Amino acid sequence: MKPDAIIAGFPGSLFLTLAGVTMLFACAESNGTLERLAHKAVLLVKGRGGLLPLLFFLIAMVISSVGPGAISSVALVVPLAMAIGHRSGIPSFLTALMVANGANAGNLSPISSIGVIANSKMAEAGITGHELKVWASNFGAHAAVSLVAWFFLTRSKTETLTNSVALSDDQTDKSPLTRSQLITIAVILIWICGVLFAKLNLGLSAFAAVVVMIIGNLAEEREIVKKVPWTVILMVCGVSVLISLLEKTGGMDLFTGLLARMAGPSSINGVIAFITGAISTYSSTSGVVLPAFLPTASKLAAQLGGGDPLAIALSINVGSALVDVSPLSTLGALCVATVTDETDSKKLFQKLLVWGLSMTVVGAILCQLFAGWIARI
Repeated sequence: MKPDAIIAGFPGSLFLTLAGVTMLFACAESNGTLERLAHKAVLLVKGRGGLLPLLFFLIAMVISSVGPGAISSVALVVPLAMAIGHRSGIPSFLTALMVANGANAGNLSPISSIGVIANSKMAEAGITGHELKVWASNFGAHAAVSLVAWFFLTRSKTETLTNSVALSDDQTDKSPLTRSQLITIAVILIWICGVLFAKLNLGLSAFAAVVVMIIGNLAEEREIVKKVPWTVILMVCGVSVLISLLEKTGGMDLFTGLLARMAGPSSINGVIAFITGAISTYSSTSGVVLPAFLPTASKLAAQLGGGDPLAIALSINVGSALVDVSPLSTLGALCVATVTDETDSKKLFQKLLVWGLSMTVVGAILCQLFAGWIARI
């Protein structure tokens, strides 16, 4: 391959998004805003630190459901959630799972940008009028795996969470928000509203907010540049280049063809969920998997001589989405990029990769057991 073809695989948009968002929240961290908000967020759960991960899930789900989709929702929520979680003794792995799965849980609502894609592509296969089932099946799968993760990962952290919450409560009473912190919050809220309602570019608008904060002396330029996890961002983008090479050299087609031969009328729901999940671990769910596979649902059922096209479509949706916490996908990459410590970020990368790959199997099992039942309701 020529160098230009390899360079074309570099995710420039992802790089700008990661750099802009992490730089913006580096501003908020440098002037103590994130620490104060962490203490305020702890008060929302009335001293029960173990409920914070559920709050992260709910916030990300609501934002994702109202329109912007999972990627924008994770980019907006995870930097603050990581800061709150770190100060409250919550493992970064659990925070990443709850935010990413929460965003994905609302990703296929009828008014979400990704939900519109899914329903329109299903319509190309002649599958219409099932918007509620599309949302409910996707939400149920993500809520189920998130609750399992929350239950097991918080049990061993109960004492740590309780102690950190008590400490944060004491500190909150003694140190109110300063003028610069209030302005910082206002800038971030304006940025969020711009992304949600004015459809501003996520990364470029974040850079604009950073410029405003630097000009307003709300943060020191050299300090925030140092806080940006450049090594993590480059690692994530470098992996994306490798995945691009895999697609261009035909590896994706070979892999898909091998797995597709395993399908049968009685196992199609589980198999198609596994196939789309495996592909989605290293490619775009909304940009590649859903547009490529959903229009084929009816034809696939006909070629197999059996199977419910709606169940197949629901399996494609769920199977491809459950794995999106993989750091090879944008959601996982955004979570990894918010961890500034290089050692911790590598550990989080490894854990999210294992989780994402395991979700190919979990998604296949869930779809094999429940997709047909949901389609018949």
